[in-house]
Amino acid sequence: MFFGLSRTKQCGSLTVSAYRSYVIPLPVKRILDRYIFREIAVTWLGVTMVLLMILLTNQFARILGDVAKGKLPKNAAFDVIGLSAAQYLTILVPIGLFLAIMLALGRLYRDSEMPAMMACRVGPSGIYRPLMWLLIPLALGVAWLSIVGAPAAHSKIAQIAAEAKREADLASIEPGRFTVVGPDRAVVYGERVSPEGLMENVFLERRVADDVVEVVVAKRGEQVESEDPDTRFLVLHEGRRYEGVPGTARFRVVEFVEHGIPYQLPSLRESDPRAREIPFDSLRTSTDLEHIAEMQWRLSVPIATILLALLAVPLARSRPREGRYGRIAIGLLVFIIYLNLLSAAKAWTEEGSISPQLGVWWVHGCVVLFTLTLIGMQNGWLRRIFR
Repeated sequence: MFFGLSRTKQCGSLTVSAYRSYVIPLPVKRILDRYIFREIAVTWLGVTMVLLMILLTNQFARILGDVAKGKLPKNAAFDVIGLSAAQYLTILVPIGLFLAIMLALGRLYRDSEMPAMMACRVGPSGIYRPLMWLLIPLALGVAWLSIVGAPAAHSKIAQIAAEAKREADLASIEPGRFTVVGPDRAVVYGERVSPEGLMENVFLERRVADDVVEVVVAKRGEQVESEDPDTRFLVLHEGRRYEGVPGTARFRVVEFVEHGIPYQLPSLRESDPRAREIPFDSLRTSTDLEHIAEMQWRLSVPIATILLALLAVPLARSRPREGRYGRIAIGLLVFIIYLNLLSAAKAWTEEGSISPQLGVWWVHGCVVLFTLTLIGMQNGWLRRIFR
């Protein structure tokens, strides 16, 4: 990198210009690198934290609703919020870095700092060098989140929800309201429910066969553990059971002092887990189109992080008086198009509309070509090639 300084002397009718160039000292390079790195890093941290707080606030409201309805245990609320943060960061880190580069460089262009650096021969390499100090660790972190962290978080949240369903007892039934519980969709009503889980004036309706319906009314009811960990009993006291086919006279009425109804608990293991919960090694060896698309999507997240960071540098270039936010709208439009194309390519791969070998990779190829074109236009490479 060189400074170009000129001195002009008048000699008769001729003008003589003397030029002197010298290399920028290494300490100056390091100062500029640290300055650019600090501007981008601080902006990235602020943008990412703001977006994360907005998403977690909405998630917190939903989690509180699930806790109030008994869908989640109270002690698992903050665990779910932490796991949700890991999922959100998978997308927030790339978009946060993209916006941070555009905002930081936009400010440098607005304040004429970037033109001053360019006058000192600080070209694109001088911007990308400090950017790599932040981009490389972030890309590695996003790769871990996308491949390992986020799938594990999805699986853990599903496990917490399943455990909450298993631990749900009669105390979670709201007094005076009909509640649907269990895999067999039984309808339970209790006029009053004590803190110990004892119900009073109980009504229960469930389908025991294709056309056979069972209706039970009792004065009291409670839940009792059984030897089978996947089964519990709803024990009713002093009541009557009606069993038969609705609309016909074929009904059987039984009065009882104590009657136990088995209650099957939800399974902790899903028979068919969702693709986003499957470990990466299982996806890599699978031939299912949905699994192939999920694997490519996980690999696409760190690739998109790198490409968006490289693309943000030429997109952020603006005139000194254009304003700091002049290119943000264009940048957001590019990001939305990129993300939608990735989502569409993933869906097409799952449906078999496009070849799994092509998958989502063609979207990254288009972004690489677009980035190189912008860099070439701004640095005059295309003019020299097509001259």
